[in-house]
Amino acid sequence: MPSSPSPGRPRRLSRAHIRQDFAASLVVFLVALPLCVGVAVASGVPAELGLVTGIVGGLVTGVMRGSSLQVSGPAAGLTVLVLESVRAFGLAGLGVIVLAAGLVQTALGLLRWGRWFRAISLSVVEGMLAGIGLVIVAGQLYAAAGVTAPDGGPARLAALPAALAGALADPRAVASVAVAAGTVLVIVGWPRLPGRVGALPGALVAVLLAGLVTALAGLPVATVQVDGVLAAVRPPDSAAFLLLAEPAVLGAVLAFALIASAESLFSAAAVDRLHDGPRTEYDRELVSQGVGNTLCGLLGALPLTAVIVRSSANVRAGARTRASRVLHGVWLLVFAVLLPGALAHVPLPALAGILVHAGWKLIPFRGIVALWRGHRGEAAVLAATAAAIVAVGMLEGVLVGLGLAVAKAAWEASHLRVDHTDEPPPDGASPAHGEPCPSPHDAPSPYGRPRPPAVGVLRVRLSGGATFLGLPKLLDALEALPRDRPVEVDLSGLHHLDHACRAAMTAWAERHTAAGPHPVRLPPFPDPHAAPAAAPAGP
Repeated sequence: MPSSPSPGRPRRLSRAHIRQDFAASLVVFLVALPLCVGVAVASGVPAELGLVTGIVGGLVTGVMRGSSLQVSGPAAGLTVLVLESVRAFGLAGLGVIVLAAGLVQTALGLLRWGRWFRAISLSVVEGMLAGIGLVIVAGQLYAAAGVTAPDGGPARLAALPAALAGALADPRAVASVAVAAGTVLVIVGWPRLPGRVGALPGALVAVLLAGLVTALAGLPVATVQVDGVLAAVRPPDSAAFLLLAEPAVLGAVLAFALIASAESLFSAAAVDRLHDGPRTEYDRELVSQGVGNTLCGLLGALPLTAVIVRSSANVRAGARTRASRVLHGVWLLVFAVLLPGALAHVPLPALAGILVHAGWKLIPFRGIVALWRGHRGEAAVLAATAAAIVAVGMLEGVLVGLGLAVAKAAWEASHLRVDHTDEPPPDGASPAHGEPCPSPHDAPSPYGRPRPPAVGVLRVRLSGGATFLGLPKLLDALEALPRDRPVEVDLSGLHHLDHACRAAMTAWAERHTAAGPHPVRLPPFPDPHAAPAAAPAGP
């Protein structure tokens, strides 16, 4: 059996790989085409800009090293942030924000900070995706009905039932909702068909069928407005760069860089589990994403990230090298140059249906249930992050989630548990004197006083982290121990013991010993500067 290539070493290109990559690139192209257009329309920018970002993701980011089989392009996860930025700063401002975010990503990658993005709490990432998914679903349901969505996540969710109910009285809205619903049904049901037919991308089939039905039936449904790729590309002018002096724009740059980087690197980790090829080089991948976003910003296009849907389709289609993702960018470029007019036949409700399905898939229902069963604190962080994104905004929600995750980690690191168990005295012996215990019928002691009763040892076990934050709890537990019993303290369960707790425990042991008939057995404190003991040699 041939050996797998070592991590980080690219596969050699062979004829078999060329055939596999060529076929995989066509599959990825068919998957990416409707998503690029749908994300652009949902973001409030011309549809052609989604194709531009997909082309950059293939031809530029796809050539660079990092993750060999991961595919980049416009992502549904950034739709909400892009829409807010376009409304606040315009298309020119969006280009500046994306360009600056790309430079930040590139700098972080060059500083070798890419691996640190993996330290972001998974509950924060899943909460971010859940919040984004809820906002996308709510917003695109309005788009499916052909009505304008109110501003703000809470207002959008609250007014949604009334908006959908009112749409049933308008024949145009009914037709629009029917096209969107049919699109979702095709996307969900198409992969279940047997044979090679079911292998076709469901989103592309749904768009083609929606366009065909709309044209043949003459449905009063809005379609994509097309102006041409060159007309849509508008690099930001010098005046737009003055926006970087505004704190709100700098916050948007930080949000784009943080969210796009986290989504890309988490996607890379997921893609690595799908194949046995070279592993992701996280710093290089972050640089690749940064260079791609810098170019997208210069072109005034959408930001790009690595997208798990396209990446998993690439792996399942048999891709072996980076050539598949580069070729998918070539096919997007060919389509944008030769067939841009085809977009004018795409119904907008069909794109809304694609985004509703994509937003629904972003909500990690299974992950939420698993977290609630095993780690309710993590589930609370996830829910708070999602709720903050819906109620306030993307950046604020992510910052709330990160703050809660850090606070939770700090609390767990300093959480101290004090347990004590009573050990009965050994049968027939007195631990205090080492003599046999007298029975009621025994003679009195030679000194005329009864022998003292046998007592057991009180064992106190400390576990967790003993820091100054838990010092009041520690002292309360220790000072409440009875003074007429021998006490043994077990420190083996501690993973951290700071100086304040060392000093407090030493002082307590001295006071307890002086006040009672039995000493406190306090083991030697571990040396924080000592090297770990070497593992015993094997036989």
